[in-house]
Amino acid sequence: MNMTALRNLPVDQRLHLVEELWDSIAADQGALKLTDAQRRELDKRLDAYEADRNPGRLLEDVLLDIRHRL
Repeated sequence: MNMTALRNLPVDQRLHLVEELWDSIAADQGALKLTDAQRRELDKRLDAYEADRNPGRLLEDVLLDIRHRL
């Protein structure tokens, strides 16, 4: 299927295809290797989380802040 045919599909069908593709990528995560820089960044973030155990903010709060800024 080419891009023109994909663009001509209804939005709900395109969303379904995106979900299917994303699920197939998630199931095959081992196939994507991290670069050394990515691994260092992930390690840095994990170390920071383990140091303070800050879980972050609730999604609802973040979305409210974004909506207020718009």
